[in-house]
Amino acid sequence: MTRLEHLYRRRVPVDKVITQELARACTELSQEIRCQIGLLITRRGSIEQVIVGNGRELFIEDLSRFRLGRRWLRGLRLVHTHLKNEPLTQDDLTDLALLRLDLIAAIGVGENGLPADLYLAHILPPNQPGKVYDVWTPRPFHAFQLECDKFVEALEAELARTAAAHLVRDGQETAILISASIQSRADQEERLEELAELVRSDGITVLETVAQRAQEIHPKYLLGSGKLKEVVIKALHRGADLLIFDRDLTPAQVRAIAEVTEMKVVDRTQVILDIFANRAHSREGKVQVELAQLRYLLPRLSGRGTALSRLGGGIGGRGPGETKLETDRRRVRDRIDHLERELVSIARQRDQRRARRARHLLPIISIVGYTNAGKSTLLNALTESHVPAQDRPFETLDTSSRRLRFPRDREVIVTDTVGFIRDLPQSLLGAFRTTLEELRDADLLLHLVDASAKDPAAQMKAVEDILAELDLGRTPRLLVFNKCDRLHDDEAETLCRRYGGVGVSALSPATLVPLIDRLAQAVAEVSRPSSGSFGHWPEPAHAPGGALN
Repeated sequence: MTRLEHLYRRRVPVDKVITQELARACTELSQEIRCQIGLLITRRGSIEQVIVGNGRELFIEDLSRFRLGRRWLRGLRLVHTHLKNEPLTQDDLTDLALLRLDLIAAIGVGENGLPADLYLAHILPPNQPGKVYDVWTPRPFHAFQLECDKFVEALEAELARTAAAHLVRDGQETAILISASIQSRADQEERLEELAELVRSDGITVLETVAQRAQEIHPKYLLGSGKLKEVVIKALHRGADLLIFDRDLTPAQVRAIAEVTEMKVVDRTQVILDIFANRAHSREGKVQVELAQLRYLLPRLSGRGTALSRLGGGIGGRGPGETKLETDRRRVRDRIDHLERELVSIARQRDQRRARRARHLLPIISIVGYTNAGKSTLLNALTESHVPAQDRPFETLDTSSRRLRFPRDREVIVTDTVGFIRDLPQSLLGAFRTTLEELRDADLLLHLVDASAKDPAAQMKAVEDILAELDLGRTPRLLVFNKCDRLHDDEAETLCRRYGGVGVSALSPATLVPLIDRLAQAVAEVSRPSSGSFGHWPEPAHAPGGALN
């Protein structure tokens, strides 16, 4: 033990991988105890860690003190012994890539305990063949020569130069998208495409997508430890900032994956929340988004346990006070309570606005649909308004209401609200419930569908499921297929005939005439009780998909 401790006192010249004296001390000790011995050496030549493994491998401890930051390499090299003078193993190369070591070297132990051969590998810059590391040809230890400091400096400069050439825009984050699923390949690819669209709309560059189909999802890592390490190595090699999963991660899964990599780990809900945070403009929208973020965050606050938590009261029972973790949780709960009270006040104001609209005896048509189906564009086309509209998911978060006058001087109110998406996060659904409550006042739901989507039926089902969850399943609706200009005429006609819908292109006013006629016909059938409130719409004959005939 004393001899191992004395290794910490050694220093290595900055231009050497390891000195002959230090290498000999390690090989002799390694032969004596029949275990591998590893040294983590800084660029200044000091010994940061002395690691004793077993006869086959080493276990590297936490390196959080040596964070990568803006550097491409960690500033540490690992030099260790191999008892049988064997080459670098796959575990050695995985550690090299995962930990972003300057280099890794193995010194073979000869029969007499002296250094035999030296095996060395280092990370490569991103390249066309996709090689992650370069393994050098083994050489006798006494004949090995390398100016370590100059080599590492040149390697890191090349890594930075190559990575800079891959950046699309200065300051823009990059990501690897990951999917682990038991679904069919087509479903998995569609979900990944949707995630990529969400990520790009959030200003993040997608470098690559990784998909794995399995019999069952790994409960800890989703992908399995081997596949996850492979993905992390690929992400580090490409210079990615984020690992984004196409499904929600449990707090335990986030912690487990974070133990494998220092990269930011993000799930689908976090991407959607971030988009909402960037797009919320009104006070109501900002409150709802913050509430959803805090509800998502609360169960994911974690610490090192409750050893320092406040104990029970009384003499001998007063502990050292709340931990920072407990304080954070309490503050989050307090903030959630405050935001919920503010939403109640906002809902009261919304009720007053709805009451004023009801006094004007105007029917309400609410446009609902999958995100990026063109709801805001259709609202603008119908009412000649200028609600912000772009071809990207979740462009509209705040409810917009405009008047629509039919040719026979009949007026209605048309409202547009936040779009839906499959597997809508519950935190979002709960936070936006006050906004979605407006749909209850609608006399008609105009269900807008993107006709050019790969699977319109799946998007329609997602919307119908959310409407049912909001207890709006019995509200009459008109099914409208938008973006029909992207299809052949016969394809659009077949789609509308199959589901009993109306085909339009919100960018082409001439295609809106049949839709306006259908809406005017429905409005004409509305009964007006003497109380001033609207009665129920006449029960429609439903075509497949819940469309009005």
